[in-house]
Amino acid sequence: MTQTLKMRPVVAAAVAAALLSACNLAPTYQQPAGIVPETVANQTGTPVQASEAALSYAQAQTWIQSPSLREVLALALSHNRDLRVALDSMEKARAQYGITRADLLPSITAQGQGTRSRSSADLSSSGQSTVSEQYTAQLGFTSYEIDFWGRVRNLSEAGLQAFLQSEDNQRNVQIGLVADVSNAWLTLAADLARLQLAQDTLASREKAYELTRRMFEIGSTSGLVLAQNMSTVETARADVAAYTSQVARDRNALQLLVGGAVPAQLLPSAQTLAVNDANNLALLPAPQDLPSSVLLQRPDVLAAEHNLRAMHANIGAARAALFPSITLTGSVGSGSRELDALFGGGTSTWSFMPQIKLPIFEGGRLRAGVQLAEANQRIALSQYEKAVQTAFKEVADALADRAQWGERLGAQTGMVLATQKAFDLSDARFQAGVDNYLTVLDAQRSLYAAQQTLISLRLSEQINRVTLWKALGGQEALALAQVAEDANK
Repeated sequence: MTQTLKMRPVVAAAVAAALLSACNLAPTYQQPAGIVPETVANQTGTPVQASEAALSYAQAQTWIQSPSLREVLALALSHNRDLRVALDSMEKARAQYGITRADLLPSITAQGQGTRSRSSADLSSSGQSTVSEQYTAQLGFTSYEIDFWGRVRNLSEAGLQAFLQSEDNQRNVQIGLVADVSNAWLTLAADLARLQLAQDTLASREKAYELTRRMFEIGSTSGLVLAQNMSTVETARADVAAYTSQVARDRNALQLLVGGAVPAQLLPSAQTLAVNDANNLALLPAPQDLPSSVLLQRPDVLAAEHNLRAMHANIGAARAALFPSITLTGSVGSGSRELDALFGGGTSTWSFMPQIKLPIFEGGRLRAGVQLAEANQRIALSQYEKAVQTAFKEVADALADRAQWGERLGAQTGMVLATQKAFDLSDARFQAGVDNYLTVLDAQRSLYAAQQTLISLRLSEQINRVTLWKALGGQEALALAQVAEDANK
């Protein structure tokens, strides 16, 4: 009867272990759904919604006057997959830092163990088989390293810098996303303007062709003029088809950046890039003589600096590996041959086992590790210096372009007005029979080209504003630049 009672805890433990072995803590896999529309031809899909945090960030971009563009930015900040990857990478780095930081503290574990064994009669001194039991319960720490030389601290510091680097990388991705979405939105606006221009030109040339055809029917003009007029109509029709396709591609590109369908009311119009349009982008004025501290706050520069700090810490950890290390292992607990007497009197146990490890011969592995860490530090230093130099170049280039945009746009606007006047005069002379139709064709092509160039220049000027904002490191750098400018007054 006593033997049966003793067996019950063991059986219960075995049953519990069997039940737990059937558990699976992995989440149930489900294939992601709703990523794309039901059909490839469906270019709309269900419009996505922006989060409150994304809306707040987008509305804070006061350098953008267009409310529609700010809402599109909020959608992209909520659903862009590259930004999600950057955010998850930051969380990954945070978790990895938590793992390395945990090495600074001892790891304490509780352990219980029960053993029941039967010895053969042939191996027993009494000539009879025996059944023995042993139960233990322990609380202890294992292999806790006393950090005399800072190896563990340096590894923890390297993990911290890696996390901070991932944080800056996420900010850099976010700034790049704002710039990319703005550029895609503006490009769509420019191509819509080109499409509208091509459609207006087609309608005008069709009207001119119809007039020429009537003149040809009554013998007032030649078949050559009619054919030349028809060629201009077909050219305009081809441009309409080409820009229609390009507008669709622009919408697809914007949808990819956003991470979902964009509501139609948030898309730009053909008049978005007009000179007098209130939705034009407006960038805060930046001082010409920017202090270097502003550019040093760019997320990519800060990320490179955090990587450099991590490499410095790795050198310390590699050097510490050359020196002796001391680890401690200890435990306290209770042990008994009877389960119900496990925590009774006289059952306490303890152990303490310090260990010192002195590297004597490692085949040069440890010194090679130091050399590797030092080489990685030199690489990180060069990368940091390159990031700073790149920042200066990008800002200098954007500012250099910025200074000439007013004159270029003014000159091109004057060119459009002049070519429009030349076309009107040549058309009037042709209608009066004073000039031939080749002059009209040349004036028509010149006007069309000048109008196309003006649209391209307006787009480039707006993209330059976005590029300057990005080169300065986003809104934060602009604020710092403004503070620096105010301090110098």
